[in-house]
Amino acid sequence: MFADLGFVIADEFVIERSLAMSALFSYLTAELRHRWKQVRDTGDGGYSTEAVLVTALLVVLAIAVIAIIAAKVAGKANSINLG
Repeated sequence: MFADLGFVIADEFVIERSLAMSALFSYLTAELRHRWKQVRDTGDGGYSTEAVLVTALLVVLAIAVIAIIAAKVAGKANSINLG
């Protein structure tokens, strides 16, 4: 008797959880569609290619500067005589 009651409670929990997940998924899908429509309707619906390229160039330059500094620090550290 109690085992049957346990399965009924578990089944109801699974159904409630499934409905909650379905409602959450529906909400997130609707929100994503709404925001995508807002982005498409604006005149500047995202970053321009030029802005992306300039940002990428700055990132590459920053990585190069960090690599040069790291090489100089490592060279200086290796030149220290500990003996």
